[in-house]
Amino acid sequence: MSSIALVLIARNEARCIERCLASARAFVDTMIVLDTGSDDDTRACATRAGARVVAGTWHDDFARARNDALALADQDWVLMLDADEWIVDGTEALTGLRGQSPTFLGVVTVENLFDDARAGTALSPSWIPRVLPRGVLYEGRIHEQPCSVLPRRRLGLRVRHDGYLTQVMQAKRGRNRQLLVRAIAESPGDAYLRYQFGKDFELTCEWDAAAAQYGQALAGCADGAVWRHDLVLRSIFVFKQLGRHGDALGLVQREAGRWSESPDFHFAIGDLLLDWAAAEPRQAAALVPMIDASWQRAVAIGERPELPDSVHGRGSYLAAHNLAVLHGGLGRHELAARWREREQAMRRADAGNV
Repeated sequence: MSSIALVLIARNEARCIERCLASARAFVDTMIVLDTGSDDDTRACATRAGARVVAGTWHDDFARARNDALALADQDWVLMLDADEWIVDGTEALTGLRGQSPTFLGVVTVENLFDDARAGTALSPSWIPRVLPRGVLYEGRIHEQPCSVLPRRRLGLRVRHDGYLTQVMQAKRGRNRQLLVRAIAESPGDAYLRYQFGKDFELTCEWDAAAAQYGQALAGCADGAVWRHDLVLRSIFVFKQLGRHGDALGLVQREAGRWSESPDFHFAIGDLLLDWAAAEPRQAAALVPMIDASWQRAVAIGERPELPDSVHGRGSYLAAHNLAVLHGGLGRHELAARWREREQAMRRADAGNV
């Protein structure tokens, strides 16, 4: 029977590390925390939760820290979580690992919580390899990835992450910027790093810098890259923030063939065109039908949680809400009322599925 270790790297995570450890404790054989220099109660919290805590040294390199932590475990499988994550469902996938040989990387769903002005707290899932056979190591100074030729297999494990919530982000703002600068200096042609650098600028509302990085990322991004979907959506959003509607529309046209079945893509188009109509009222008459069609298309597709970094609700109640507001603003009150009813029905159905 295969054994399982939970492994974390942490620094100043007293806010949340016990939640993480408690969510996994019953399903693993041991829990190991490599603390890289906390000056809060992280170590005491982790010890109280039942983890073995080891003091480590921070070398400005996330892959090195993860590899140092992995070296402390000798179990067959390693579940690698961050302190601001916790398991919410699918623990049977962990139990199932005990009867399987460690011959693949397990990809789990990480549901990222973030603040949205219209939806309150929104959720965007990513699929990340977090279940590793013993011996697999990470590479990359920042936004590190496991390096292995072993096949990857999706597991039913669901993990939630609250590190992108505004209040949490503010406490850590600027922490990764220096590492990104160093990583890009070492690998200036790495499109994935450019994408991550753009996200860092986007989080601080540095729109021009974000657009520049996203442009370089798009130029080097492989067609099949799992992060391309998010890169395209973020690029559209940043162009909208800059008032570069024509550039955004050009990107939409180039990417339309790839994302015709993405509700997020059509949702973003509707947002873009609405912003364009507000900026240039003379164009509104031509743009409104396209806005309507974009959001209706998002509803018609429905939720596609298997798409990387999709936002929950864009294929249902968020798009329906926008359509209700749009038609209400145009004086189409009966149509607006129907969309409000659909929105409410979608929200009730969604609540029943949580």
